[in-house]
Amino acid sequence: MPAKVLSVSRAWPAPTGDKVERNLERLRWRARRGLLELDIVLGRFIEAHYAQLDEAGRQAFEVLLDMPDNPLWDMVAGRQEAAPGEQQALLEKIRAA
Repeated sequence: MPAKVLSVSRAWPAPTGDKVERNLERLRWRARRGLLELDIVLGRFIEAHYAQLDEAGRQAFEVLLDMPDNPLWDMVAGRQEAAPGEQQALLEKIRAA
């Protein structure tokens, strides 16, 4: 009998329904910061623009959420340069929110 070949996808399936809402709730919680200014800006961005981000944009947002408050605020406020590329484009969207 020939061996069966299983196709394994490395990409996660697109979240649907309750999973999307759980992901948004998790992001809202992670976006709560020690600085009120960041709470407001990040919360507005999540509500207005997060759903339209592609996978690279979502990963860049996760990297920003891993940063300490003060350096993150300096980047959002334009006092510190962001890494060129996806992070810089994302910060422009966050500032516009």
